[in-house]
Amino acid sequence: MSTTIELTGGGAPTSAEPTGGGEIRCGDLVRIFATDGVEVQALQGLTLTVDPGEIVAVVGASGSGKSTLLTILSGLDTPTGGSAVVAGTDLLTMGHAERVRYQRSTVGFVWQQTSRNLLPYLTASENVRLPLELAGTLPRRERSRRVEALLELLEVGHVAGRRPGEMSGGEQQRTAIAVAVANNPRVLLADEPTGELDQATSVEVLEALRGVNRETGVTTLIVTHDPTVSEHVARTVQIRDGRTSTETLRRTEVDEHGAERHVAEEFAVLDRVGRLQLPQDFVHALELRDRVRLALEPDHVGVWPAAPDQRKSEEDR
Repeated sequence: MSTTIELTGGGAPTSAEPTGGGEIRCGDLVRIFATDGVEVQALQGLTLTVDPGEIVAVVGASGSGKSTLLTILSGLDTPTGGSAVVAGTDLLTMGHAERVRYQRSTVGFVWQQTSRNLLPYLTASENVRLPLELAGTLPRRERSRRVEALLELLEVGHVAGRRPGEMSGGEQQRTAIAVAVANNPRVLLADEPTGELDQATSVEVLEALRGVNRETGVTTLIVTHDPTVSEHVARTVQIRDGRTSTETLRRTEVDEHGAERHVAEEFAVLDRVGRLQLPQDFVHALELRDRVRLALEPDHVGVWPAAPDQRKSEEDR
């Protein structure tokens, strides 16, 4: 496996409005919370593009801004600045009625807490059928077929007649995914979907998300603090301090002997004004701090720690 840090401008537009045909497009996204006169910047100019049909994991430590991003994309919150467009809907300008339609038909959502995804007094079939009944877009005789097909796709057809309290945690989450995609949303958002599950069950749920993405083509964004989730998707976006810092792209190559090998490449994300976040292990390894020296080479940019005499003069000040 190779790891390469490269500067990339992919997804870094030249204006606040994100460009291109991404199903999810965020540009210079800012979210500021004010409590008792104290302002906290949860997002500090985040830029992200997710293509139609892509499945992406957004990872980051607690407080990095990943959950704030998800609440904005789900329509539950409004950003302070920047731009966010999902499936052609401008999340900054939509009114109340448009927000309801957006949450009902454009995006599906899976919460971390299994108890928040399903109504406890309804069976699995009834939970999946509920959004179909509320939308009323499918003929009544086709709704039952849709429910049955989704439960089979998520491999929980055997719990169709059970209530959530009679299911395991993994069965609940897979049923929740069926609920989230019942109305054929263009985007599926999952907030720490494996946070309450053991490792084996987590793998089952992640594979279920991949299966739904593969079979239906729904654009899928998984937000998590668990780095192992990234092993189940081709693209991982790392958020740090409210900005996208790195992206890891995975692919399978076949060598000259016909053997497959998995390759992961990590890229630093360059925003529209030229800022990037160096990986923490790079910073620590070279003891980079305060100031660094840059050099423009024909095919790359060099970064060096400040000279010892420069460091000493800074420390004496």
